Amino acid sequence: MSDAKQFRLPDVGEGLTEAEIVSWKVKPGDTVKVNEIVVEIETAKSLVELPSPWAGVVTELLVDEGTTVDVGTPIITVDTGDGSSSPAASAPPRDDMAPSIPEVGTPPAEGAVEPGLIGGPAPGGRTSVLVGYGPRTTSAVRRPRKSGPTPASASAATAQQAVQTSMMTTPTPVREPAMDEALESAPVRGVPSGDAAGANVLAKPPVRKLAKDLGVDLSAVTPTGEGGVVTRADVESAAGGVAPASTSAAPRRAPGERETRIPVKGVRKMTAQAMVTSAFTAPHVTEWVTVDVTRTMDLVKKLKHDRDFQDVKVSPLLLVAKAMLLAARRNPDVNASWDEAAQEIVVKHYVNLGIAAATPRGLVVPNVKDADQLTLHELAEALQSLTATAREGRTQPADMSGGTMTITNVGVFGVDAGTPILNPGESAILCFGAVRDMPWVHEGEIAVRKVTQLALSFDHRMVDGQLGSMFLADIARVLEDPATALLW
Repeated sequence: MSDAKQFRLPDVGEGLTEAEIVSWKVKPGDTVKVNEIVVEIETAKSLVELPSPWAGVVTELLVDEGTTVDVGTPIITVDTGDGSSSPAASAPPRDDMAPSIPEVGTPPAEGAVEPGLIGGPAPGGRTSVLVGYGPRTTSAVRRPRKSGPTPASASAATAQQAVQTSMMTTPTPVREPAMDEALESAPVRGVPSGDAAGANVLAKPPVRKLAKDLGVDLSAVTPTGEGGVVTRADVESAAGGVAPASTSAAPRRAPGERETRIPVKGVRKMTAQAMVTSAFTAPHVTEWVTVDVTRTMDLVKKLKHDRDFQDVKVSPLLLVAKAMLLAARRNPDVNASWDEAAQEIVVKHYVNLGIAAATPRGLVVPNVKDADQLTLHELAEALQSLTATAREGRTQPADMSGGTMTITNVGVFGVDAGTPILNPGESAILCFGAVRDMPWVHEGEIAVRKVTQLALSFDHRMVDGQLGSMFLADIARVLEDPATALLW
């Protein structure tokens, strides 16, 4: 006796109400196992792969690729054949369920899930990553703190040389940072669905998508990653170094076509809604300062050659982030939010630092949780991880919520500065412009120095001109002379 079950689109976290069906991994007639990936969806924040809650035969795909549907909409029918189904899977979606992302390759704790439910062992020893179904699980990464290098002797070190140690450690009490990060997908073998090409090749989902976009057969690619994993560089090399076109770019227009209409959805839709809300809710004030950052750029060069920083990317943005965190410590009232319902200003005693990242899907702003408690090396690791994940389109909703202040780096595009709009719920956003060689008065003489512009936008309901000016001036002071960090 057959028993057809309809799988409804779940809420994959943060109260999202809709998602786009990007690609089906199965077709009618395919046999699926519990936790086998059946569809990839795109929410307003990330790409998510959904596994099947049942074992059985796919009887119907209820939604076409490219279609946006509401949470709770039936999207696929599976015939279980035995009349059994998962109570958790057949239950209506719940809005209060937060993302539950088990650690890849690690079996769930004993008693954590029932056999056959989402979160149980998946084919190939993996663990499913479906949220909104089944019991909650916890799989957070806590980065161990690392002590900074031993400072040089006082007789041999100048203040400028010693600042490296100051910026790598913080004078606050040492504690393990509560920075929960969603794990990136581990390399997995493809799930055959009619076309078995590349099915037995080890590659991460983003790499598989890249290969699909470039028309590269993964089975013909020579892997260079550890354990025989095909990397992004391998796929790009096989494609002749051709990069995929941005998914947010306007489609190629036909001859004689005078207009092109692009649907507003996904990240673009979320960004538009958030910016309109922020612009017409929070009264913005933007202040500017021009800074000689020659010493900061010198410190960047030193850190790039420091053996303790060989495993991370060191950039000017890293030191700008550290300067902003130090300034927030001296001006804690800047790090706040406005509670309209309670008519209260909520001062945060932690800094979740957002970094605006341009991706093919649009602008996303993941944030580093408890960034103020991280050493410089830990901050570099966190920024590198979040940026890489964002560019792959795999940023989890939890990584983009709860931010308290943000940095946007327009300097990478050669732009001097701008007037950024606050992320909703945040009090300040710093715009970091291009670093240029410019004539500057230094020690009473005209010299060529490294100069940049900083622009700070803040919510004038809770940050007045004096507080905002002091905060921006402190950031500039650290970047002009990093040795200042020793005094704070």
